[in-house]
Amino acid sequence: MSARVFVAGVGMIPFVKPGANAPYPEMGAQAARLALVDAGLAYTSIQQAYVGYVYGDSTSGQRALYTLGMTGIPVVNVNNNCSTGSTALFLARQAVLGGSVDCALALGFEQMNPGALGTVFNDRPSPFEHFDHEAAERVGMAELPLALRYFGGAGLSHMQKYGTPLESFAAVRAKASRHAVRNPLALLRRELSIDDVMTAPMLWPGVLTRLMACPPTCGAAAAIVVSEDFAKRHGLRTDVSIVAQAMTTDTPDTFESRDMMSLVGYGLSQRAAQRVYDEAGVGPRDLDVVELHDCFAQNELISYEALGLCDEGEAAAFIADGDNTYGGRVVTNPSGGLLSKGHPLGATGIAQCYELTHQLRGTAEARQVDGARLALQHNLGLGGACVVTLYEAV
Repeated sequence: MSARVFVAGVGMIPFVKPGANAPYPEMGAQAARLALVDAGLAYTSIQQAYVGYVYGDSTSGQRALYTLGMTGIPVVNVNNNCSTGSTALFLARQAVLGGSVDCALALGFEQMNPGALGTVFNDRPSPFEHFDHEAAERVGMAELPLALRYFGGAGLSHMQKYGTPLESFAAVRAKASRHAVRNPLALLRRELSIDDVMTAPMLWPGVLTRLMACPPTCGAAAAIVVSEDFAKRHGLRTDVSIVAQAMTTDTPDTFESRDMMSLVGYGLSQRAAQRVYDEAGVGPRDLDVVELHDCFAQNELISYEALGLCDEGEAAAFIADGDNTYGGRVVTNPSGGLLSKGHPLGATGIAQCYELTHQLRGTAEARQVDGARLALQHNLGLGGACVVTLYEAV
C-alpha cells in the first residue's frame, strides 16, 4: 500500500523491580496519558486500542483504559509472550494502514513477580511442550528455568559452531550497562565491566552468568499511530514513519534443524527482517540504530547475525570491533536494552518503539545517535512470534 503510518505520540514510565511498581491499571493509564500528551490528542480521538500483557486476566486492557475514559471503542487484549507489545503495535499499525481507523493506540504493561519466568496454567498442555522436548534432547539442563535453558543453549550452540568465547557475551552485557547509564527510564544504571559480568555467579558453568540475563521488571509504554490524512487534519507531527513491518511465527525448521539457535527464534528473526528489508528496499547496512531483543546477552549476539547486522559467525568480531555501539557500524540498544532497561513483557516492544521514535526525532538527549535516520526494532517471543519494524525519520 502507498499509505503512510506515522508515530504521533509515545509514552513510557520508568521500569522498576517487582514490588516497587504501581498496580497495572495505574501503570498502563500513565503511559497512555504520556503518549496522548506527546501527540497532543485527547483520549476521545483514539478509535481503536490494542493492549498487550502476558500475566493478567482477560480484559485487563479495558481495566487500564477505562481510567482514561469509557468511549465505547474496540479494545483488543493481546498476549504473544515476550513479543506482546510489538504485536499490539503490529495490529494498531495494520488497522491504520488498512484504512479501518485513522488513529489507534498500542499500549503494553506488565506487573511481574520476582524470579524466573514460568508457566501459570499447569493443569493443561504447555505451549512449550515441543520446545521442552527438543531442548531436553539438545542440551538437557532440565533443572534450569525454561528461558535460561533455551537461550543458554542457543549461546552454547553459537560457541560450538564458531568458537565464540564467553567474553563476547560478557562484552554485550557491559555495553548494555554503558548505554543504560544515559537512560533515566532504565531499571539498572550501574556501569559494568566485562570482568564484572564474567565473575558474576554462574547459572550454567561456562555458558551463562547471572548478569547475562535480563531482570524481571514492571512497567508500561504506549504509542499512538495515525494516518497521514488524520495527522494533517489535526496538526500532528509526521516526523517518524513506520515504513515496513513483518510478523513471523515458527515453521518446521524450528524443530527439524536440531539447533538451539533455531529453537529460540533465529529463523523467525531472519525471515521477518528480510521481509522488512525487501518491503522497504533497504539493507541492514543502511541502519543507524537498532533496538533488538536482548533478553539474554546470548540472544543479542545471535540476533546480530539473524538481522544481518554482520555475517554469520562474525558476531564476536563485530563486538570486539565496537561495531555495535556509538562510533561503530550501528548502535544497538541505546536504551540499555532488556538487559539493563528491564523486560516487562507486555511493555517491551512498545518501549523499543518509544526509544527509536525519540532517536529519529533527535530528542534522545544523552543517548542520541548522531544523524539517526533509519531504525530497526526486533521483538521476539518464544512459542513463538517475532515482529520486526522499520522506522524512518521523515
